[in-house]
Parts: sequence; C-alpha cells; structure tokens
Amino acid sequence: MKFSVYLIIAAIVVWEPFCIGQGLAAETAPGQVYEYVTIRWAGRDNTHLIRPGANVEFIGPQLRKVVRPDRVDERSFYMNVAMNGLAKEGYEFAGMTNDEIVMKRAVAKQ
Repeated sequence: MKFSVYLIIAAIVVWEPFCIGQGLAAETAPGQVYEYVTIRWAGRDNTHLIRPGANVEFIGPQLRKVVRPDRVDERSFYMNVAMNGLAKEGYEFAGMTNDEIVMKRAVAKQ
C-alpha cells in the first residue's frame, strides 16, 4: 500500500513540470512581440494614454463627449470607455494598478 502511494506521488512530481511546460508553451507563440499602451487616470479632463514610442495623448476631449449615467463611478466609467476604444485598435488587457490600465497588442517581428 505504501509503495503504491509513493509511486503515485513520484509520478505526479515527474509529470507535473511537463504538463505545466506544455500549457505555457501553447499559450504564446515563440518570439511574439507586443507593444503596450498605458491608460493613466488623472480625472476626466487629464486622463491620458502613454503609447508606444513615449507618445502621450490626452483623451479628455473624447471622454467629455460620452455621457456618464447618474450614480455611476466616474473613474470606472471613463477608464472602461478608454479600454473599449483601445480594444477597437486591437489592444487587449494586460494588467492594472489603482490608477493605470496596461493594454497590449501583438505586432510583427522587426
């Protein structure tokens, strides 16, 4: 009985790294290159995008055109509007902090 338990544990220990490695390898293409954009919340009028190449774009004028419903959190609403705009450009969510959302998109290798 003890031998079979040890055999099962040994099999799991040996097999697990192989399974984890396969899962990660299938997730991303080898050598894939990404570009990133950061959405920085600084109030509706001063929220800006930091685009690839260190280009900064203030998006307050675009955000002012969108009507925020009553009782909806300003920050969450406008950050979502910005994310959806970037998603239309091919970006997808990559990470976030309290005041920033980072998005990425795949680009051709250079």
